[in-house]
Amino acid sequence: MASLFKRFLPTAPFKAYMNKFLLLALAGLALTSACKKDDNNTPATMQVTASLNSASEVPAVSAPGATGAFTGSYNPSNMVLTYAVTYSGLTGPATAAHLHFGDTKHKTAAPTVPFSGVPSAASGTFNGTATLTSMQADSLKAGKLYANIHTSTNSGGEIRGNLTAK
Repeated sequence: MASLFKRFLPTAPFKAYMNKFLLLALAGLALTSACKKDDNNTPATMQVTASLNSASEVPAVSAPGATGAFTGSYNPSNMVLTYAVTYSGLTGPATAAHLHFGDTKHKTAAPTVPFSGVPSAASGTFNGTATLTSMQADSLKAGKLYANIHTSTNSGGEIRGNLTAK
């Protein structure tokens, strides 16, 4: 009877083969896991902020008491930017406000995200949401979008601040 059981036990070469197979299979699993893209590092929402002032305009303008703040959140999964903007001390009523493409040293001609509900006053608050395009979203994450508020005195922009998303 003992010889019958011996007959079904694996031989030494078979054991060596199985050990190598298992080792290769485990190594393959480890490499597959290591190479898998990990999307869990992207936060569900990113906080977005900017301080707006006249010195940040390109070129800088003279409106020493004019300031503003942009606060909001950005959801990368649906590319929705939710924001609130406050401003005060403008040289006159706000005539326009929007986001532009650009870094801290350059400005662009056309607005890329218009704001609505901007009070026609020297001080005010407005808020809203915007669904960004892929290009706008990439620019936001790279720090290449800025908020701008215009007045009739400074029609090219009175206060400006580049958005930071974290």
